[in-house]
Amino acid sequence: MPVKNRFAELQDEITLWRRDLHEHPEILFETHRTAQVVADKLKEFGCDEIVTGIGRTGVVGVIKGRETGSGKVIGLRADMDALPILEATGLDYASKTPGAMHACGHDGHTAMLLGAAKYLSETRNFDGTVVVIFQPAEEGGGGGREMCEDGMMERWNIQEVYGMHNWPGHAVGEFAIRPGAFFAATDQFDIVFEGRGGHAAKPHETVDSTVMASQAVLALQTIASRNADPVDQIVVSVTSFETSSNAYNVIPQSVHLKGTVRTMSAEMRSLAEERIQAICDGIAATFGGTADVTYHKGYPVMVNSEEQTEFAADVAKSVSGHCEEAPLVMGGEDFAFMLEERPGAYILVGNGDTAMVHHPEYNFNDEAIPAGCSWWAEIAEQRMPIG
Repeated sequence: MPVKNRFAELQDEITLWRRDLHEHPEILFETHRTAQVVADKLKEFGCDEIVTGIGRTGVVGVIKGRETGSGKVIGLRADMDALPILEATGLDYASKTPGAMHACGHDGHTAMLLGAAKYLSETRNFDGTVVVIFQPAEEGGGGGREMCEDGMMERWNIQEVYGMHNWPGHAVGEFAIRPGAFFAATDQFDIVFEGRGGHAAKPHETVDSTVMASQAVLALQTIASRNADPVDQIVVSVTSFETSSNAYNVIPQSVHLKGTVRTMSAEMRSLAEERIQAICDGIAATFGGTADVTYHKGYPVMVNSEEQTEFAADVAKSVSGHCEEAPLVMGGEDFAFMLEERPGAYILVGNGDTAMVHHPEYNFNDEAIPAGCSWWAEIAEQRMPIG
């Protein structure tokens, strides 16, 4: 079954919703206007139940099928939050909020799931219940985790959950997915090397924190090159190097390093944490200083369930005629928390030849709307068929 005709009819309307959201981006859990827009639309569509405030500012809508004897309940999730980026698109509907921008396409995800909710509320051509999930704070806030901790899965007896993300560089409306580990675990670290500061002309009287930290920046790269199995995926990146002094003639007392670790397995995640601590302790001891390492665990590895991924791919093929195997993605995605709670799958839909996500010139491609809406609707109708 190709793109549904109803979504071709609704495309202009859904585009207007999307562009309104684009004009009014909200960051992390501050998605108050967006949540209200979503709740108002769901009420207009005639959803059977609408609940706000799940995971602080998340919204859940419940749509019962014409038949519910199967007892099946499927969750469909879209993220709502924007990024702290100054928009540079020059669009007539560009962000009206200085320093905030929908640079990842969550405006498109929300609009497409609203479109699917409108259609499913009109037709109800399925045997079971659809729970549409609109999540705040995907961009680093862990909104997915908070919605789960609020008991969302248990409250509505959600049995499977599906998500979608647009993908620049992939043909508009075509899909890509992979089973198993898909998006990386995303951790962060803070390392403070403490030495003994002093005059740059008398380095022998100091314990040079800059030298210690410089050694660490290089040594941390050996985690990937010399500690991890070469067939495993791991990235360790130092992204900030801050000294306690910026004078030309002062050896600083301390240096603060910041960085990120990306892994595709629990084993690599543990290895990275252990080796960062050991390397920094060793370097500090060698030079006579100290190292204070703080390792912050972020989003876990996002793992697609085998059965649901095969089903999601088949649905994608029925919509667009094509669904390829997606590459591993070393970026993070907090849909991982929902997939830890329930089996499900996460798919990519092509955004065409656009700027990459998180870029100030990025824009969601409205031509992807019919395909995205159709995929979500077909997930419900094909997973919970009538008769």
